Amino acid sequence: MHLDDIPIGLFFLLTCLLVIFSIDGGYRVGNRVHKKSDQEKESPVSGISGSILGLLAFILVFTFNIVSERYDTKRALVREDANAIRSAWLRSEFLEEPDRSNSQKLIKEYVNMRANLPNILLPSQQTSAKIEKTIDKSSKIHSQLFDIAVANGKKDLNSDIGALYVEAINDIISTHYERVAVGWQARVPNGFWLVLFILIILSMFSVGYQMAIAGSSRSWSTLILVFSFSLVITLIAVLDRPQNNFIRVSQQPMIDLQEFINSDAK
Repeated sequence: MHLDDIPIGLFFLLTCLLVIFSIDGGYRVGNRVHKKSDQEKESPVSGISGSILGLLAFILVFTFNIVSERYDTKRALVREDANAIRSAWLRSEFLEEPDRSNSQKLIKEYVNMRANLPNILLPSQQTSAKIEKTIDKSSKIHSQLFDIAVANGKKDLNSDIGALYVEAINDIISTHYERVAVGWQARVPNGFWLVLFILIILSMFSVGYQMAIAGSSRSWSTLILVFSFSLVITLIAVLDRPQNNFIRVSQQPMIDLQEFINSDAK
């Protein structure tokens, strides 16, 4: 079972339960040790607990930086994609018929697919299948556009117009595969998630253990710790997913381009 198959709400709930049970397990063990012997001192336990929490915080910050930088890259690639498509649309005006009409028809279909992609509100498996289908259809449109570019380039190898159109199509194709690589294929490795959750269990266990050694009773303030860590981990999971309904990559540049093409076509 992949992490993407777990709904975000359920992921948050499971993370909360994991943190709670880890703290409670540490508290129970620490309480038994504290009752049997008073040789276990709070000071060294506090130091060890603080070190583990510091290590967990470092891993959380490191992981969050990865997914947040990728999110910024996704937004930048949407702008680059829209600019490349706009250039191809404008340069297609220099093509002769029927290549001009065919090219603009393909570009318009291509933009409509990309502008409507974020509106998918389906279960994870259906969403993945639809995105994969869109990627495959985009590749076919690339081939058709490139065939038009090659045909026009062969008519006059010294034509600057033909060269500019070929360049625009190349930019569309390269930006597309960058978006696929960054937005669809790049993920936090499963091994990284495993290490992260192991550290969460150990650090929360040490927190509960320290509370028991200190002779403290269970505190409701522990829930603040539970929700805080769970929220951060869930946020990382949300940003890492290619598709989610919580923090979406804005497609406004593509929507603006869609409106421009529709008005220009009229």
